[in-house]
This record gives sequence, structure tokens and C-alpha cells, in this order.
Amino acid sequence: MKNFKEKLALVPTKPGSYQMKNKDGIIIYVGKAKNLQRRLRSYFTRTLTGKTRMLVEDIDDFEYIVTSSELESLILEITLIKKYNPKYNILLKDDKTYPFIEFTKEKYPKLKVVRNVKRKKNKNYLYGPYPNVTAARRTVDMLNRLYPLRKCETLKKELCLYYHIHECLGYCKKKIPEEEINHMKNDIISFLKGNANKVMEKITSEMNQASERLNYERAKELKEMLDDIQIVLNKQKIDLNDNYNFDLFNYYQDENYLSVQLFFVRGGLLVGRHEEILSSLNLEEELVEYIIKFYEKNPILPKELLVSEKVNTNLLEDYLQIKVTTPKRGKLASLMKLACENAKEKLEAEEETIKKNDKERMQAIEELKKLLKVDSVSKMESFDNSHLFGTFYVGGMVVFENFLPKKNEYRKFKISTEVKDDLSAMREVLYRRYHKVLMENLEKPDLIVIDGGKTQIAICKEIISSLGLSIPIIGLIKNKKHQTSEIMNQDFEILQVNKNSSLFLFLTRIQDEVHRYAITYHRNIKSKGALSSLLDVVPGIGEVKKKELLKRFGSLKKLKEANKEELEQVVNKEVAKNLFLYLQDL
Repeated sequence: MKNFKEKLALVPTKPGSYQMKNKDGIIIYVGKAKNLQRRLRSYFTRTLTGKTRMLVEDIDDFEYIVTSSELESLILEITLIKKYNPKYNILLKDDKTYPFIEFTKEKYPKLKVVRNVKRKKNKNYLYGPYPNVTAARRTVDMLNRLYPLRKCETLKKELCLYYHIHECLGYCKKKIPEEEINHMKNDIISFLKGNANKVMEKITSEMNQASERLNYERAKELKEMLDDIQIVLNKQKIDLNDNYNFDLFNYYQDENYLSVQLFFVRGGLLVGRHEEILSSLNLEEELVEYIIKFYEKNPILPKELLVSEKVNTNLLEDYLQIKVTTPKRGKLASLMKLACENAKEKLEAEEETIKKNDKERMQAIEELKKLLKVDSVSKMESFDNSHLFGTFYVGGMVVFENFLPKKNEYRKFKISTEVKDDLSAMREVLYRRYHKVLMENLEKPDLIVIDGGKTQIAICKEIISSLGLSIPIIGLIKNKKHQTSEIMNQDFEILQVNKNSSLFLFLTRIQDEVHRYAITYHRNIKSKGALSSLLDVVPGIGEVKKKELLKRFGSLKKLKEANKEELEQVVNKEVAKNLFLYLQDL
């Protein structure tokens, strides 16, 4: 750990953002502070454990930018985090976006489940979020069956099946009164806002009519719908005013572990929740950062956000531009307490397992550092290749940080059609990857993990050396049963690693993951059998040319029937030749 005593003395006591760097000058953590000097001193003058200790041991230098206010420091912090994606900043483990139910504001409206909603561009009615996507889809299916809304994306020329089964009014051919559409619209909007009375009345009425007509199958189906709604409403009711619409965020912390709970309340109903357990450095700072990151991923903001007293409400309110409050008494305070209790229960249920896994990972890292005689093996990149029908290789790269996968950094590689073997494929992928690292000044890994032994390591060393880079390499050697049996370093020495150790297990997981990632790419292409997917693996065909080919030929059958001259009308001669050969092998 470096001594920053003299540099810390020069840091001002003003607000700002600070950036921690490792020995390679890579930014590994970005933070903000009301008082820069006090915050920075805290890293180097107190006893540290867990993730904070790992960070400080990795710090080789730091920089800071003074701002005129705490809000400015927050905006700068978030901007720098987006730009550099520092490895020690808090991450959303559950990186999925939550779905919403969308009711379109068209002449003939549609109802559907949507993701990746852009708040500023979307002008339709949006309801949610729905953490349980199955519940969202069932709700939409139920409403679409009860109300004959438009089902097609564009109006057809003829009446479709939905019209004949009475689930569409035939908007393409029939003139539908505006009053009838508005009546359906009002019922649906009322239901999605939490008032189920009109929908339940409609279901009850149709159920009775079906029973009177002796259509018992339809009556039973409607009775099950009614029961489902009542069960859901009973589960969701939390004894609040029907007009309450807010998100509620609370947490529980133990040591370096932070368990968060986010309740979604719409129309006085608890429609769902989001929960995660994270490794935390600075509680107050990272709570704000976490909330902002969550709403950047799920951009439809609630009307109001309720947070714990530990969270800077003024800062969040200024940044998110919504009402942010801390309830002190009454039902909302009780609900805040309930969220904290849920967070505590989740952490207590999983903490032992998480701590055990963290301890095993840290021990494995220390063992690997000693074996390789290096200071750091935090970031690892591993490669594997797969081929389609014996030709047309693709490559896969997976990235692990402290033996945890970083899936947003995984990469796929199209490989030249001239490549006909695994070693040539590996050579091409490695060169392209690390040439890009060099040219774009990307962060280098601390270790390259190769699937193979002496031959594969030699190729990797040759490529890395030719680019003037210095990155340690290990090879994972499999036995005749295709199981990892030995680990070889870049000097072609077998490392003495216990096969029952955490290190051996974690390295094997990396090898399995990169193999899965590469081979799944081709399996998906084969299973889909879609022209669009198959074109993805042909070198020289990007998104623009792919769209032109799809538009010109329309199907795989027609594309296979095309000759080289016809293909050359869309792509150049070399790509047309490769594509023609590729299609003959299908």
C-alpha cells in the first residue's frame, strides 16, 4: 500500500469527484464527496476489510475534480462511472429491465408487454413495472380475451382469426363506433390503475351468460380468471389509499454486504419488488449511486420515491427530478420498516454462502498470484472457438473479475472463411482482440486463460509478443475424458494445484463458461434456422448488408438458389464468394 500522506495534505476540503487508479493508470473506482480531503483520508487512515481493503491495495494513484456543489459532484461521478465502468464501483447484478404493460394511444389501441422503454420518446399509457413478467403477460392475455382490441401491428386487408373467435372487432374492415372503443379503453385503464371492479363485473356477467347457454367450458374458464384476479388483489393489498403510486427503497447492511429492497406500489397495491445483495464500500455514497443506476436501466420513474433517512433526499430529488421523501410515521413508515426487515431476512439467509464464496475466491486469487509470481490476477480473459458444419469458425471471449463473470464484456468473433482449423482460429481471435486493446488503449487483462497446452500457449505468446504486450498466460489441459486435468504456465511448466482446491474449481468454471459461450452461438443459429441468424457468422456482412440481403432474397431457400453474380449485386466479389461457399455447406 502506497503512502499518500504528502499528496493528501494538498487535497482541498471542497466538494468534488475523485478517481482511484491502479498501477497501469486504469481508473478502478470513482466516488464523490462533500469534503474531498476528509473522504480521501478515510481510505488510508482506518482499518479496512473485504472489498475496501482490496480496493486500497490496488490503488497506485488518485486524482480529483473540484465542483461548486454536491449535486455537480454527483453528476460528474455518474458521468465518469458511465465512461470508465470502474471495477470497484457498485454494479446491478440483476441487469434485466423490468417489463411494463403498454396501452397505445392509437385510433384502434393495442395492449402488450414491453421492455426497454424510453421515457422521453414513449407517448403511450404505461403501467408497471412488473418484476414478475409472467404476471404481466397473463394480465395482458386476459384483457385481450375479455376486450376485443386490435391484435395486429398493421391493419390487414382481410378479417383474421381473432375476429372470428370474437377477440377483435375487425378494425381492418368494419367501422367501429368511437364510444365502444372508449368504453373498453376506460375499463382497461381503470383495471391497470388498480380498480378491478368493472373487469370483475364483466367477467361475472359473461360467466353467467355462458352458464345459461350451457357453455360450461367457457363459464369455467371465466370463473378461473375471476379467482386469479381475487387472489392477486388479496396478495397485493397493503391497506393504503387507492391513489398511492410510489416506489419505496430500503436496505440492510452487515459489514461490507448491502441488501436492498425496492417495493413498487401502484394504486395502493404492491405490484412487485426488486431485491439484491451487493458488496459495498461507502454506504451513503453507494445508496444514491445504486438508485440512480437502477432508474437509468428502468427509466419510467414513479411519481414519488420513498427512501431511508440515510439517503440524501435533496440530492436524489435534484438529480431524478421527482419527489423524494423519508416517511417518519404512519402506514408508509411501517412499510419502510417492512422493506428493511425483508432486506435483513434475505441477507441473513444468503450471507453465509456469500461470505464462504468470497473467502474461497480471495484465497484462490492469492494462490494464483503466488504460483505465477505476479502482483495481480484480478481480471482474466479466456477464449474458445466453435465451428459450423466443419467450417466457418467463430470465436468467443469471456471475462472474469476476481473469478466472477462480467457478461457485459463477453465478445463474439467472426473468423475468416479461409480458417479451417482450431489453431488458426485461435491465432486470428487473439490477434484481433489484443491489437484492438493496443490501438484503442483498452484495459489489459491480468491473465489470459487458454483452452489447451504447449501448442496453444506458444501461439498466444507469439501473438502477445508481436504486439509488444506483456500479459501472463496459462493453459488448461484436458485429459482423454475432456476433463481439466493440468494447468500449464507460459514457460510450459505444470503448476502444482490441488484438483480439489478452490483455485482449480474456479479455473475450470472459466473454461466451461467460455466453451458454453462459443458453442451456444452456433447452436442458437442451428436451432433458429433463420436466414438473419445464419448471416451473422459470415465475415464481411455487417448490419447494413444483412438487411439488404434479407430485403432482396427474403428467405434462406431463395438465397441458396442465388448464383454468385446475383449475390455480387448486394455485396462485393470476395464476400459474395464466401457467402456462396457458405450456403453450399448448409
